[in-house]
Amino acid sequence: MKYDPVKRSLGKIFNKFLFTRILFYKLLDLLLLRSWHIKKEIRQIKNKLGKKAAILDAGAGFGQYTYFLTHLAPDWEITAVDINEQQVDDCNMFFMKIGKSGQVHFEVSDLTKFKRHEKFNLALSVDVMEHIEDDVSVFKNILEALKPGGIFLLSTPSDKGGSDVHHDHDESFIDEHVRDGYSIEEIENKLKSTGFSETISKYSYGIPGKISWKLSMKYPILLINISNLFFILLPFYYLITFPICLVLNLLDVNNFHKTGSGLIVKAVK
Repeated sequence: MKYDPVKRSLGKIFNKFLFTRILFYKLLDLLLLRSWHIKKEIRQIKNKLGKKAAILDAGAGFGQYTYFLTHLAPDWEITAVDINEQQVDDCNMFFMKIGKSGQVHFEVSDLTKFKRHEKFNLALSVDVMEHIEDDVSVFKNILEALKPGGIFLLSTPSDKGGSDVHHDHDESFIDEHVRDGYSIEEIENKLKSTGFSETISKYSYGIPGKISWKLSMKYPILLINISNLFFILLPFYYLITFPICLVLNLLDVNNFHKTGSGLIVKAVK
């Protein structure tokens, strides 16, 4: 199942022009349930950060969360890092073109080797840790980079069906994951062992979220893997499923889940 290559292909298509890239960000925000959860958490801690804050987007990808952060507080200083040099260059060019280069800086960095000392008030990591084998080194580096009282906010698959793995013999739907998911106990123990003083974890992608993810992500990607001709049918497919996914996302983000295939974790230095 090729999830990440399809995602990169869509990114290349939408990133050719400023308006299509911004449209791409908006679509990701609406379709990807993790965006709903992360943005809700950031809004809740916004007042704690204050009008001026230094933020690290650790594993920035296409830059959609950095884009959101620039509009949430214009005086926040954002450092966004990613291991993909081409993507970093592309993001720096985009944010320069939209007049945000004074607020945002993208740089190439391996998070297992990333070094800063007490610079950031908030570190954000969205669906990154499942791609990194040496997660403890990343947690240590994030801790060192945070100011005292700083917050580490992350989204990652859980071991309750994350990466679409439900049994020991299942193959991950996302082929670039090095782990299928964390248990709450495992990730909290790792964070505390590296020095974080407090952790708060909750499940995302409960029953509504799982259905939404299958409709909005899994099934379209399965079709595209069969043939690229299904790209042509995507607008018609989403015309039908998009309203359903919006309702399901709303239900997922506003309800408590006893279990779920995703985790939202906050750790405080």
